[in-house]
Amino acid sequence: MQDPPLLQFSVFLMDLLSVFAIPDLPMLGYLVLAVVSVYFIYRRFRPSVKLPPGPHAWPIIGNLNLMGKLPHRSLDRLSKTYGPLMYIRLGSIPCVVGSSPEMAREFLKTHDLTFSSRPRLAAGKYTVYNYSDMTWSPYGEHWRLARKICLMELFSAKRLESFEYIRVEEVARMLGSVFETCQQGLPVEIREETFSVSNNIISRMVLGRRYFDKEEGNKNKIRLEELKEMFEELFVLNGVFNIGDFIPWLGWLDLQGYVGRMKKLSERLDVFLEEVVEEHDRRRKGVENYVAKDMMDVLLKQADDPQLNLSRIKVKAFTLDIIAGGTETSATLVEWGLSELLKKPEMLERATKELDRVVGRERWVEEKDMGGLEYVQWIVKETMRLHPVAPLLVPHLSTQRCRIAGYDIPANTRVFVNVWSIGRDDQSWENPNEFRPERFKGSTVDVMGRDFELLPFGSGRRMCPGNSLGLKVVQIALANLIHGFQWKLPDGQSPKDLDMGGIFGLSTSKTCPLVAMARPRLPSHLYNFNSSHG
Repeated sequence: MQDPPLLQFSVFLMDLLSVFAIPDLPMLGYLVLAVVSVYFIYRRFRPSVKLPPGPHAWPIIGNLNLMGKLPHRSLDRLSKTYGPLMYIRLGSIPCVVGSSPEMAREFLKTHDLTFSSRPRLAAGKYTVYNYSDMTWSPYGEHWRLARKICLMELFSAKRLESFEYIRVEEVARMLGSVFETCQQGLPVEIREETFSVSNNIISRMVLGRRYFDKEEGNKNKIRLEELKEMFEELFVLNGVFNIGDFIPWLGWLDLQGYVGRMKKLSERLDVFLEEVVEEHDRRRKGVENYVAKDMMDVLLKQADDPQLNLSRIKVKAFTLDIIAGGTETSATLVEWGLSELLKKPEMLERATKELDRVVGRERWVEEKDMGGLEYVQWIVKETMRLHPVAPLLVPHLSTQRCRIAGYDIPANTRVFVNVWSIGRDDQSWENPNEFRPERFKGSTVDVMGRDFELLPFGSGRRMCPGNSLGLKVVQIALANLIHGFQWKLPDGQSPKDLDMGGIFGLSTSKTCPLVAMARPRLPSHLYNFNSSHG
């Protein structure tokens, strides 16, 4: 095999130097001189690279010192100085940040294929079975299979329509729980209610039944509160800036303790997922032409096909992806939306009047009503604009060198699309920091990845495949909470004092969970859910 060109050139230089032999200079000296010569020649003749502007990077830490507790806000502040396309170095890792709709379009559409892979972070290794899920898997055959299964089998329009009855029943259970709480004169913990409804919907769709129910108990020895804590931990750990991901030679020290937490969380989640798979295997065993009853059945049926190479671990990884993503994001958005409305009572009143006009006061809101609830749809869009559940999306990775806006983006560069900044871009939005649903009047901007001013689910190949389901759950849950109850903050709390801080992770939930008082506003017979719903 022929030696690499640089090695050949080094040997040539050593031979050349030996011609001009320096007395008493050992062979090591010649080697050093050759290496130094090669280095300077390479520096002199290497192709020039024009990187995007960015802050000065320090040795070892790069720009990690500029990242605060809310990295999306830190990057937003930096973009005000360096522009919407910014180069930073986090530890030893080169990164670029896009903070405008135009840059998002470049990364997620124009050069989508180049940026369709994922960096190999500790979160993907330790929390989802060594990158076996769809979120963290690198771009390739495995990811394409996962995406195909999601779009064709799990989240197809036909399957989502077939599961509408589940969404109806679980929203009714949530409303019944809120009704019981307010009948006792107690404040409603919104986060608990929204997490419960979104989790029950997704667990029935994916796993076939409620696995986490505060009323029915839990056959899998995991309480609702424990599940809520685990998923919140999962989203935090999948979004943290872990030092080992940016300074790899320090990774073994686990200085922040994140990797240890990831491993413990993975063990807890695997106990549950393994029991779920075994339960479905027992149900399918020995049944000819078994008809899939839920998404887990669909995955296991796919796993039966040896050509697909869908292992048991991959089935568990996909399942975790779907349950966690479908639960956490919907619950977070509904809580943020109601929080904003409590700060602006006049907007809450306008939404209530629209619901009375379109739906009436003799029934609950149904999914088919959403097309006529223009203002409620604006509220959901505005909530997603100001409070995107994944403010930096999941980081992308460039697979080859490309050029964007006149700058070079090297291969193996991590890419952050700051949708939090994009939602506050004053070139796209008037008074961008103000919650104002009316801004969508006459606007055709939607949330499905076609309009780069509003990207709550991302866009392109790596866009969230469950976006349609997530939007349905958020809309129907929030609309019925507004329709069924009058809301106000507990005594002594003023809307202007409502804490709107967030905790950073893969999703950004409220620092202080929302607690509010509710009072029924519809005829009393509509709250008798036991007789009117399954």
